Amino acid sequence: MEMNNLYVEGQKSAADSDQDTEAGSYHQAVILIVEDELEIVDILSAYLTRSNMRTIHASDGRKALELHSSMKPDLILLDIQMPKMDGWKVLSELRQKSNTPVIMLTAMDQDLDKLMALRIGADDYVVKPFNPAEVVARVQAVLRRTLGVNQTNRKNMLRTEPFEVDLESHEIVVNVEGERHALVLTLTEFKLLTHFIRSPKRVFSRAELLNACLPEGDTLERTIDSHISKIRKKLEVFGIHGIPAGVRGVGYRFRGDQ
Repeated sequence: MEMNNLYVEGQKSAADSDQDTEAGSYHQAVILIVEDELEIVDILSAYLTRSNMRTIHASDGRKALELHSSMKPDLILLDIQMPKMDGWKVLSELRQKSNTPVIMLTAMDQDLDKLMALRIGADDYVVKPFNPAEVVARVQAVLRRTLGVNQTNRKNMLRTEPFEVDLESHEIVVNVEGERHALVLTLTEFKLLTHFIRSPKRVFSRAELLNACLPEGDTLERTIDSHISKIRKKLEVFGIHGIPAGVRGVGYRFRGDQ
């Protein structure tokens, strides 16, 4: 197919180039790909990830609405022809309750379809077959506009699966199988877990955690162990185990499988 040929060419050109399209501006931006063709999903996901964005996937319209509600993506790539609920219906329902940016993906290259997408509330429109690098560029262009408006809110948010942290309100949400749950923590527990989320690959000693999260007192290092244990127990209620993870002879890190 012509479409697949374009995807292959796009992959080769991207692999051979060393372009950096303002990747830092979109770090941690979450993109919901609503598409029932897994080959397209895999390719778009690879390109978006390469540009420091994160992706989630829905294979039908109903699942797309569920994920939008639970995961709060920064942008949606929305196919029109899908099972259960088509892209027009999804976009219409989204616009009744949300201004999340949407880029439509479709094989229908008709001016009437483009006008309809824009009239319902799409932010852009891409016709298949497409070069995935172009899709990434369009995503970045839309994010540049929309994230600029909400830049303050983004600075107050941290996202590392399965957590969303609101630094301003001191609230943490846990995403488990598409459902959002509030995680109730003490201030010290919040500081500790947020510290791990900020640097998920780093190993911290107990002394470092004390200095960063409990600098006001002469607390013993073993107090950290007690707080970590309480955080783990609260996470285990949601089926999340081993966070934070212990590193023998050193201290703790966010996960043990990194």
